[in-house]
Amino acid sequence: MLTILYAVFTLVIVIQVSFFLLFSRFSFLKSRTISSKQFHLSVIICAKNEAKNLKQNLEKILSQNHPDFEVIVVNDASTDETQIVLENFQKKYQQLKVIIIKNTPTYNGNKKNAITKGVIAAKNEYLIFTDADCKPISENWLDEISSNFSNHKTIVLGYGAYQKIKNSLLNKLIRFETLLTATQYFSYTTIGFPYMGVGRNLAYKKELFIKANGLENHKHIQSGDDDLFINQMATKENTSICFSKNSFTVSKPNTDFKSWYKQKRRHVTTATHYKPFHKLLLGLYYLSQFLFWVVAIILLAFAFKWQLIIILIILRLLFQYVILGSIANKLNEKELFLWLPLLDIMLVFIQFTLYINNLIVKPKSW
Repeated sequence: MLTILYAVFTLVIVIQVSFFLLFSRFSFLKSRTISSKQFHLSVIICAKNEAKNLKQNLEKILSQNHPDFEVIVVNDASTDETQIVLENFQKKYQQLKVIIIKNTPTYNGNKKNAITKGVIAAKNEYLIFTDADCKPISENWLDEISSNFSNHKTIVLGYGAYQKIKNSLLNKLIRFETLLTATQYFSYTTIGFPYMGVGRNLAYKKELFIKANGLENHKHIQSGDDDLFINQMATKENTSICFSKNSFTVSKPNTDFKSWYKQKRRHVTTATHYKPFHKLLLGLYYLSQFLFWVVAIILLAFAFKWQLIIILIILRLLFQYVILGSIANKLNEKELFLWLPLLDIMLVFIQFTLYINNLIVKPKSW
């Protein structure tokens, strides 16, 4: 049995190193501007009971250094002071347009419905999406993201970071998981297999939304207004990535494990609706991660060829440090570099429990 496990471990090392080599293409890729053209933009934000976040973040978006843009905030049946906050902003910023969805006993606050109303209301062809709890880290955010549009590139995938909280292991774990997710969707797009984007920082042309018949194909799924749409419509030819530091958005992270874990359960459920090839790639990566640590622990516990096992572990960690370390620096997360092994182990086993929990009980609400 130990001999079989050793063979499995060797195969897992090969698979893991192969993935890191795949990620290396993005790791050493330099950010570039595709177009110098100034596009007419519509920024779309869906807000449900987001008065506090809008007060903190909306002005950063409304004051962007771009010559022609509008900001559309869809007030999604809010019951707090969201509408009052928006009306106050409208007095100062003419480019702010507010769409109100009334709160009725039968309306469940479906975000996909809010996005659809925002897209319909947009007067411009080029759409930029973010969330009410997000803010751009630069006044050149719109310039940076939109410069990646071209005649052929109609989708732009950006990076949505999370705020750093000192002395918080949970915060490091959340940011590491976000970094790893970005590593994958940026890397796969780079080699011609785009599969998802994050709604915190995403752009595409309105004609693409119309061509897809909006979000109709997955309206029965409560989540996935961003990644499922990209999974449906993104191709090698029409998708670009933007990872210049001025193009990032930053959001407030969860500060308690239970809320974050619940959020991740929903995200895992959404991923089951990806195209089969994308699910195969993602599944193989996470399975190889899980087997790497589990089999390594077993073999070391029995001292089976422990010298070779340690050499293989060091080899794998070396590839991880070089590739993910470079990407962490690129995405302004270099602080995570020293924490990689611990965060990697934690995330692997948390993802395993997520998978088991979702098999037993499906998340009931978005």
